Amino acid sequence: MNHTSIKKFTISIFLLFILIGTNTVFSQMPIAEQADRLQQYLGFWVSSIDHTTDSVASIPLIKMNNYPTIDHTAMSVDVFQKEGDIYNHTLTELIGYDTKTDSIFALGKSAQGDMFLGKGKFTSKTDWIMKDRDFTGKETMTVTFDFKNQTDVHLIGKDPQNLILWQTRYIKKNPKNKNIGIQLVSVHEQMQNNPKETLKYLDRMGFSYIETFVYKDRSFYGLSPLAFKNLVEENNLKFTGSMTFYDLPKNEDQAWKNAMQWWKNCIADHKQAGVEYLTISNNQIKDIKTLAELKKYTEYYNAIGKLCTERGITFAYHNHSDEFKTIENKVVYDYLLENTDPAYVGFQADLYWMHFSKVDPIDYFKKYKHRFISWHVKDYEELGQSGEMDFELYFKYAETAGLKYTIAEVEAFNYPVWYSINAAWNFLYFNIL
Repeated sequence: MNHTSIKKFTISIFLLFILIGTNTVFSQMPIAEQADRLQQYLGFWVSSIDHTTDSVASIPLIKMNNYPTIDHTAMSVDVFQKEGDIYNHTLTELIGYDTKTDSIFALGKSAQGDMFLGKGKFTSKTDWIMKDRDFTGKETMTVTFDFKNQTDVHLIGKDPQNLILWQTRYIKKNPKNKNIGIQLVSVHEQMQNNPKETLKYLDRMGFSYIETFVYKDRSFYGLSPLAFKNLVEENNLKFTGSMTFYDLPKNEDQAWKNAMQWWKNCIADHKQAGVEYLTISNNQIKDIKTLAELKKYTEYYNAIGKLCTERGITFAYHNHSDEFKTIENKVVYDYLLENTDPAYVGFQADLYWMHFSKVDPIDYFKKYKHRFISWHVKDYEELGQSGEMDFELYFKYAETAGLKYTIAEVEAFNYPVWYSINAAWNFLYFNIL
């Protein structure tokens, strides 16, 4: 990987179209560790102020865009360096994993017309080494990559005598133009331990907004609504959605009044925090035996929805699996959809739980048009890796469903948490949206 060109080359270059390797970076089946690790390099990066810090200037010196190829067997890398008021294209590479040699190869061309071939591999979970040769066979450079985390990588280029030629530190800065949200249950432990650092990483990975599920004692992660809103916005995110829980009150006036007062406080707190929508789920469905009992829930949700609507917040119901059982020959989910007021109650479709329950989300999107304002996009494994769910097909019905909020969610982890969260954004951004 010849990053000397970052400092030396200034004229435009052409993109190389060549296939390297036979394994896939975005496979829906388990793939070799080298290919897994390579996925960390996907996305959009900018140089830090200098290699000793992860701080980024308002106008960074270097931009690097790494795209998966059409068939996801490799990635194309384009490097741009700021020269005056413009960014000049200084380097293009195609990088891929080769199954026969268990190695990573890079074929590149600089702005000066020099081509090179790099070969290497990850020597640990964080360290990647590439050795470059020109097309006369002469060794030109060794480049080491030190992944500080999924959003921070330090590169050092050394000549054949092991002298440092240059150092660059890239910070991930994925775009937010596709408006991808994330449910914070995916990083629950990280939020509990260090919310500021967690939100910083989510921002770098390209998530636009968050959805919480921890509203308790009129606070979020122990912070007041305004303090949490400020923390989120300081990290260039929006606090857009929140899952909230208050069970159906008992059959007495005071219990109902208490519930409605709780919701008024809840709505006021979320309004102060800048939240656009609230959702609720129901873990009591398995105990419901009659439609008369179920009817009380629809009345409850209509009342909550009316309070939300009057205060400028959207209310929606989130499904799990119990909603697809039958009571008196009626599917619970269908009953909820048909007996809640569309003016007050929307729905948040959890695509995973629908598929798990052996129902097709598309059937619901077509039958109950414009009711599904939000989707939880979750898989049996890391997002897009199980091969069991046709997310691409589901999203063809986004407009029919009424989708406004796309929420990535990861709860089954085969890899370290941040690797999986990064892969979720990659999957949605490059494959689906």
